[in-house]
Amino acid sequence: MSEQFGTLSDGTPVHRWTLERSGVRVRILSYGGIVQSVEVPDREGRTGNVVLGFADLDGYLTHPEPYLGALVGRYANRIAGGRFPLDGVTYALAQNTPPNSLHGGERGFDKRVWDVTPVDGHGLRLSRVGPHGEEGFPGRVEVSATYTLDDSGALRIAYEAVTDAPTVVNLTNHSYWNLAGGGNAGGHELRLDASHYTPVDADLIPTGVLEEVAGTRFDFREARKVGAGYDHNFVLDGGVTRAAREVGELYDPASGRVLTVSTTEPGLQLYTADHLREPFAPGDAIALETQHFPDSPNRPEFPSTVLRPGEVYRSETVYGFTVR
Repeated sequence: MSEQFGTLSDGTPVHRWTLERSGVRVRILSYGGIVQSVEVPDREGRTGNVVLGFADLDGYLTHPEPYLGALVGRYANRIAGGRFPLDGVTYALAQNTPPNSLHGGERGFDKRVWDVTPVDGHGLRLSRVGPHGEEGFPGRVEVSATYTLDDSGALRIAYEAVTDAPTVVNLTNHSYWNLAGGGNAGGHELRLDASHYTPVDADLIPTGVLEEVAGTRFDFREARKVGAGYDHNFVLDGGVTRAAREVGELYDPASGRVLTVSTTEPGLQLYTADHLREPFAPGDAIALETQHFPDSPNRPEFPSTVLRPGEVYRSETVYGFTVR
């Protein structure tokens, strides 16, 4: 089911699509591939929206910085100095968080209108072409993201990309979760299957070390309250996998809602939204961004994000919803 959601200043229409299955309702925008809302029941059967979003298109255009619910690329997270080498050539990117590049630059995938095609009655395929040189990245990339609700009501996002020249690709969804449907999310309990994390410098760039979480505030191997003060990449046990495996769980004791996260990715960025601004407040939600590690193009010791002609980038993340 689709409806017009608004119009950009150049006249381009933006549509909103609704997927509904097994008691879960998800609304997705053609602008930025944004997950605008995810409505799921609590332990009493009362339905509520568990992601942050704006009621109209103007909200997203006026407040682009939080990347609410967006499909982020061509490279999610940070690239140090807005530069990276590839095959002997150094590429300069937009330094939209000086001195670094963040989430694809000034006009990343989150600020583009995607082509949308329904899939099998319970899904949507979003696609676009990123031209060579877009935001400084080499290679023309053809990208798709397929959003599907499965029999259980889980939201599955499957990404694919191909390129005509060597480039780097790292895609994620940037939803902000609040399983209570409002208020501060710091009391949510989090479990992550991550024995290591990547420490960062003052600019939130990884130092290159994979630090053990044992004995630190980064140890979420047993579920505990999240609190505040996190904008860090966790090294998921198992690394890159062909099939999505469960890597974590977020739980709200008040509502009983449980969010499970499964992915093929080697990393997960935990962001406790300490810098959210009006109309939201710091700590209103928690972002769990499945992805490759930040600054991988400058860190050959990290899992590679290089995509070459003839290869297919594939990544999948599944958000499951239950109660207890």
